[in-house]
Amino acid sequence: MRSILQPALAWVFAAVPILTKAASLEKVTSDFGPNPRNVGFYIYVPDKLAAKPPILVNPHWCHGDARACYSGSQYATLASKYGFIVIYPDSPNTADKCWDVSSNDTLTHDTGGDSLGIASMVRWTLDKYDGDPGRVFVTGVSSGAMMTSVLMGAYPDLFAAGSAFAGVPYGCFSGNGYGVWSDACATGKVKKTGAEWAALVKSGYPGYTGWRPKVQIFHGTNDEVLNYVNFEEEIKEWTTVFGFSGSPNSTIQNTPVNGWTKYVYGENDWFQAYSAGGVSHNIQNQEAVAMEWFDLTCITDDCFKWGKGGPAAQ
Repeated sequence: MRSILQPALAWVFAAVPILTKAASLEKVTSDFGPNPRNVGFYIYVPDKLAAKPPILVNPHWCHGDARACYSGSQYATLASKYGFIVIYPDSPNTADKCWDVSSNDTLTHDTGGDSLGIASMVRWTLDKYDGDPGRVFVTGVSSGAMMTSVLMGAYPDLFAAGSAFAGVPYGCFSGNGYGVWSDACATGKVKKTGAEWAALVKSGYPGYTGWRPKVQIFHGTNDEVLNYVNFEEEIKEWTTVFGFSGSPNSTIQNTPVNGWTKYVYGENDWFQAYSAGGVSHNIQNQEAVAMEWFDLTCITDDCFKWGKGGPAAQ
């Protein structure tokens, strides 16, 4: 009986497909480090990871959430193709789901606020998945763009580059609380000198004099939520932080979309600013441009990473 059943069972097991769990958005519920504001932690880990995988942080917009951010862009699909990990933080602000980009805690390195929770996610992911600490990037739209600027300013030791779509200068929403909406900033009434803006950025990590991440920004000229003046103020802020001239090295028309203009500043194109002609606050995400900026398609040993290139510390 046994000799008859064995080949029969072998055929049955061979005919049954092996079920494997495909990569999907997962919520991390374990302790991942300091998270004083209880920011939600969602992560996408592709089935096939690159060796020492890079990490992309993608904070959502106001009235959005991590799941909407996951389904609303191509980053998870691109992560599966190139083997990087995507972190989708989820704002604890139940009123409007905007990020804390106002409190002194969030604007200061390892002090608190939403930014510390996100920094803890990055550190936990690097450790758990043996990620590349030199290839950590951040991109977001609207409130996610504001958080992108906060993370680049307060955690320049953790992020190699950022790409912000329709945001405001670092510190522009600064206020007394975790969910402050600055109407003055949103309507373009907050204007400072480059030196004043740069001082705010440098106050994000007191005493830090090291390498700083490269920055890419996008803004629609007809933005009705965050006035286009913020684009001009961001240019003053980051060119001063980097010690660049306020005049672009080059201006490229109709890229990556007809009617958009790309301005390039400083050595190695370290700061890029895209003015989207006629575009409202609902700006089109440009995943391909951000991917190129981060060099996330690179799978060799010579990829862009933290500490590589850029201006001397200012």
